[in-house]
Amino acid sequence: MANTFKSITKASIGTSTQDVYTVPGATTSVVIGFCLSNRTGSSVTADVFIDKSTGDDVYIVKGILIPDGSLYDFNAGNKIILQTGDKIQVTSSTASSVDVIVSVLEQT
Repeated sequence: MANTFKSITKASIGTSTQDVYTVPGATTSVVIGFCLSNRTGSSVTADVFIDKSTGDDVYIVKGILIPDGSLYDFNAGNKIILQTGDKIQVTSSTASSVDVIVSVLEQT
């Protein structure tokens, strides 16, 4: 079993749902870090959604307020296990306003 650490970034997420990370085939991923950063001068809200390949889709956070110029680390100390085909998706209340950093450990 191979273990690979990865850092995934997505800049300027806006009001359209964006796929940030999709678990590759024959892989289990452990989300070990997840930060949302507000790149604007005003407060925004953001949603983080897990689109499960099994169909049991869930929100990790919905409508989380991120003040102007702030970072929100919602995964501090917690782990999220994702399986092949699962996706992390993010949406913001404002165009081009949120940057995302996801750290995962992929196990193949």
